[in-house]
Amino acid sequence: MNQYQAIIIGFGKAGKTLAATLAKTGWRVAIIEQSNTMYGGTCINIGCIPTKTMVHDAELQHDFAAAMQRKASVVSFLRDKNFHNLADLENVDVIEGRAEFVDNHTVRVMQSTDAIELSGEKIFINTGAQSTIPDVEGLTTTPGVFDSTGLLNLTQRPERLGILGGGYIGVEFASMFANFGSKVTIYEAAPQFLPREDRDIADAIANILCDKGVEIILNARVQAVSSEDGEVRLQMPEGAHTVDALLVASGRKPATENLQLQNAGVDVNDRGAIIVNKYLRTSADNIWAMGDVTGGLQFTYISLDDFRIVRDNLLGEGLRHTGDRQNVPYSVFMTPPLSRVGMTEEQARASGAAMQVVTLPVAAIPRARVMDDTRGVLKAVVDSETKQILGVSLLCVDSHEMINIIKTVMDAGLPYTTLRDQIFTHPSMSESLNDLFSLVK
Repeated sequence: MNQYQAIIIGFGKAGKTLAATLAKTGWRVAIIEQSNTMYGGTCINIGCIPTKTMVHDAELQHDFAAAMQRKASVVSFLRDKNFHNLADLENVDVIEGRAEFVDNHTVRVMQSTDAIELSGEKIFINTGAQSTIPDVEGLTTTPGVFDSTGLLNLTQRPERLGILGGGYIGVEFASMFANFGSKVTIYEAAPQFLPREDRDIADAIANILCDKGVEIILNARVQAVSSEDGEVRLQMPEGAHTVDALLVASGRKPATENLQLQNAGVDVNDRGAIIVNKYLRTSADNIWAMGDVTGGLQFTYISLDDFRIVRDNLLGEGLRHTGDRQNVPYSVFMTPPLSRVGMTEEQARASGAAMQVVTLPVAAIPRARVMDDTRGVLKAVVDSETKQILGVSLLCVDSHEMINIIKTVMDAGLPYTTLRDQIFTHPSMSESLNDLFSLVK
């Protein structure tokens, strides 16, 4: 049996970064990935990178087939680079196959023709998440129904795209395919669109989508899905809808089902997420879990920060933990993108904070005029007493870059006046933060 100081299951952001770090300090490392199409992890192969490449090309109104080819080229380049970043290290073994625990020190790898067993002093689980499929008749057997991975592998653009689920993934794909020229319909089971956002922000997003021709159906009860004359038929109480392709965008769950975690004494919650302490250690002392598999925020940058915590635990002072994370921002790469950090107005009111809310229409920003995209709004919530920024929502071009400036100011505990009086380049979207925070009285 091959012996390792570290076995890492999954080639995601935390796993691959930890593998390289440990190897460069002299550890003997094995990293297991069940598919050679997933070297580099979800983000590079089926998540952030391919979708944002497609979003970019859709904004430029590139041909769909050409955009798909460029996406494939970008993914292939990064996948190969990520593979060689580890495989070319002398003391790293990259092993392809499906991992399952025999005990808390032994992992069996199921390969195409046989199985091998590895022994590890320490084991790190970084298996990510997988799509959740609602219990709808015909959903898993009907041709033309895809998860996000399948939709990204189409060679021909669907004229009519249905999206089952109106969350952030659904919104990104709706905006992208509408930009490519598809007629898009979102079927959302909830009575409210994007319930995690303030109503004015959610309404602004809905209006932008509707202006692209996207139809949003709330309280949508899809009872069954079937195939009819090459179309996908959605049966609903009020009648049938037909589309050329249906995207299931109803969320993702931790990918733990086949790991045989019970053999290693690793506990999971009722959603299948691995239970960890603030240092990301599981119920088995020598096993850690990182990234989406822990059931937390499903962002690549959280997985990267998980790596930092584990690195400090193994090689540093052991002080870093998940409680250190402040003001985690996120972006939804629709066109224009939505980015947010901190509290919404609704959350701030519920907290009882004395506060001021200010908004700035994007149409008032010179750079937005230059870029010919004046859609959206900037919104900030400020504590009236402490002058601290409680939260910001940005629905505008380049918001995914601007939000990081705001996070840095919030993390540093600086008052809103820092951004009100900061010197920014002109014309730029970031200088609009001068104007937004000048509205605070």
